[in-house]
Amino acid sequence: MKLALVGYGKMGRLIEQLAPHYGFQPGLILDIHNNAGGSGLTPDNFRQISVAIEFTAPESAPDNLLKLAALRVPTVCGATGWYSRLDEVKEAFDKNETGLIYGPNFSIGVNVFERVVATAARLLRDQQDYEAWAWEIHHSAKKDAPSGTLLKLVEAMRKAGYQSRIDTASNRAGAIPGTHEIGFDSSADTITLRHTARSREGFARGALWAAQKLAGGLKGCHEFGDILFAGDQP
Repeated sequence: MKLALVGYGKMGRLIEQLAPHYGFQPGLILDIHNNAGGSGLTPDNFRQISVAIEFTAPESAPDNLLKLAALRVPTVCGATGWYSRLDEVKEAFDKNETGLIYGPNFSIGVNVFERVVATAARLLRDQQDYEAWAWEIHHSAKKDAPSGTLLKLVEAMRKAGYQSRIDTASNRAGAIPGTHEIGFDSSADTITLRHTARSREGFARGALWAAQKLAGGLKGCHEFGDILFAGDQP
């Protein structure tokens, strides 16, 4: 199966390296040099492509996705910070009857962590003595702060019924792949939940796993966690 990489930074290079382990051969690589303004997203370039993986920036991702939808290319999108246009992108993929898997974090561990956080929030939702915090730190090159992952964790807490204030904070420094922490504190004790990524490998492997699902014929628009835990409840 031929794979298109839309975005060729550190994530794109790692996905290229791991792709053969998931049955893919990189067939097209687009970066800022050959895809300015989406100029590389053409029918000729994508004629033999089975799936595209999009890891670019918040300002370019939605327009790239709209063009990929028009080309009817099943797409995995790991870019974050563009979800204000999510409805528009979903409509385009649905209209063109192709598949999109998106998510703020393609790490399987982070998606498990989200469900652990949601369970803790549900168990503490009626305990007024506990206050909560949500904190994360990433490498200095990450543009969106707070991260899409932290926002998704807070959303999961709210969906679980936790209504008390959640104090949020973000830091950017060095080359840290990503750490997310959720805590609950009372006068009696503290509960701290933390996920720490050692490298970007978990994100790359999750994106390739999602690409396999699309290559297998999955249609429609899906958040990564919904596909990963299909049929399960938090």
